[in-house]
Amino acid sequence: MRMMKRDKNLSLILLLCIILFAGFGAEALSYDHTVSIECLTHPHKPQYNGGIIQNPELNNGSQGWIQFGESAIQHRESLGNKYIVAHKRKQTYDSVSQKVFLQKNKHYALSAWIQVNEGNNVEVTAMVKTRKGIKFAGATIAKSNCWSMIKGGLTTDTSGIAKLYFESKNTDVEIWVDSVSLQPFTEEEWKSHQDYNIEKARKRKVSIQILDKEGKPLRNASVSLQQTRARFPFGSAIDKSILNNPAYQKWFLQRFTVTTFTNEMKWYSTESVRGREDYSAADAMLGFARRNRIAVRGHNIFWDDPKFQPGWVPSLSPQELNIAVQKRLQSVVSRYRGQVIHWDVVNENMHFSFFESKLGQDFSAKVFSVAHGIDGGATLFLNEFNTIEDNRDNAANPARYIQKLRQIQNYPTFKSRGGVVGIGLEAHFPNFPPNLPYMRASIDQLVATRSPVWITEIDVSPQNNQVQSFEQVLREAHSHPGVQGIIMWTARSPQGCYRLCLTDNNFNNLPAGVVVDKLLHEWGLKPFSANTDHNGFIHVSLFHGDYKLEINHPLINNNNYSFTHHLQVNPIHHHHNNGSHITTQIVKLCV
Repeated sequence: MRMMKRDKNLSLILLLCIILFAGFGAEALSYDHTVSIECLTHPHKPQYNGGIIQNPELNNGSQGWIQFGESAIQHRESLGNKYIVAHKRKQTYDSVSQKVFLQKNKHYALSAWIQVNEGNNVEVTAMVKTRKGIKFAGATIAKSNCWSMIKGGLTTDTSGIAKLYFESKNTDVEIWVDSVSLQPFTEEEWKSHQDYNIEKARKRKVSIQILDKEGKPLRNASVSLQQTRARFPFGSAIDKSILNNPAYQKWFLQRFTVTTFTNEMKWYSTESVRGREDYSAADAMLGFARRNRIAVRGHNIFWDDPKFQPGWVPSLSPQELNIAVQKRLQSVVSRYRGQVIHWDVVNENMHFSFFESKLGQDFSAKVFSVAHGIDGGATLFLNEFNTIEDNRDNAANPARYIQKLRQIQNYPTFKSRGGVVGIGLEAHFPNFPPNLPYMRASIDQLVATRSPVWITEIDVSPQNNQVQSFEQVLREAHSHPGVQGIIMWTARSPQGCYRLCLTDNNFNNLPAGVVVDKLLHEWGLKPFSANTDHNGFIHVSLFHGDYKLEINHPLINNNNYSFTHHLQVNPIHHHHNNGSHITTQIVKLCV
């Protein structure tokens, strides 16, 4: 939009050159996001050269390594590779160990390569025993005849000597260990990784030059920028009460670009009585979202938890259930085809198995295949909890998640249709401080699948530092370059919120809402202004998104002239030849 008052004797040409540059300065304290999710003949070199681990590649025999529990340990070599083995194991924790000195409040990135002597589905976990207790640090699915990588981490709550060891519930197997690393980072270093990733993945360098009618730089022009819409999808779940609540609508629309309906699309809401479908609430909410350019995730087609079925479903025979399932699948996906960006297909199917127990273990893969055939434009998601948030739960840890992902991706019907399975991470953090190194490492592993990764329901359980923890996990999620969107499970209903409220009943911010507004301000809503230098330039790093740009200058103002331009800042698209691409946009204005 351009607004001007024209002097009949004035002819002024402004040339606005907008140059988007790639690149960013070298980071001082880098974090290694690389991870292997394949089982390899030879392990990779240890990350960070092993960090504080002695003899990380086992090149010096068993130096630095001791037995843990009652296992026997042995240094071995095979195919030119040296490693250490825990054998004659009787207890889960019988293993090999190394003593390390940990410092309180530091973040530790852990990695190791594991093999077992027999079997192809053996879960092996990395544990750290401190004077305050035992901490889980990571897990992998180990196999024989190849090496699997554990990637994880922990944040310490005490200083002192600790023991790193590896365990498995399968005591019949030997645990082989190689290329171990444990790298400490301070809180400041950890934040520097976040800042670097944001500059690299969420922002772009922009240089703006203002020229006069002769093509000469216009010095001391005042340039202001205000983001009007963020490109990165960030939002909150909503409840149907938003439909008749203008205050709720205003508060939501000022902040977010994407949403999920808490209950209104779920089967128990749309068909609470067998044969009587009611989509009125979901229809109205979708209409509200569409009118306001809010993207919607379809949540969900089915939920595998037996507690959350329509009341009439559990008593159905397998044959009757199959008919009801096919009807539900066709009904909801056909109705909202092309109107949602994602579908959570069989919610929480790594923790629960209501449908599999009645209709077969390939139930999820079949539903993914049919849903893709109906709505090929939406990405179909797995959606699970405790994959990144609670490392005590191994039902859906990253290794198990990847197994499930591949099971569905490789299902013949789905694979033949070219379907993509998205990774939905609910991120319902428990009531203790978040393990940010484990969270980051877990996302690293999932991103390595090359499937789209979204944080779908993030919140934090009530605790003394609930709001602080909420801010920490939001920052960690947003800064990870592999995360493509975030939705908070913070819908407000007349009954309150699930676990965390952003506002009170009148939609005044509570402390968590203050945090969200602060982050939105940091992530692009903060206005920017500067004066052009002697070459007519300003240089700024901007978050991807749409901006309103205004220019003021004495030459302009003296002639009652104002200039407004709308600028779009997009991510860099990499070319194979040089790895980067520079976009130049030129706007001319003649008055």
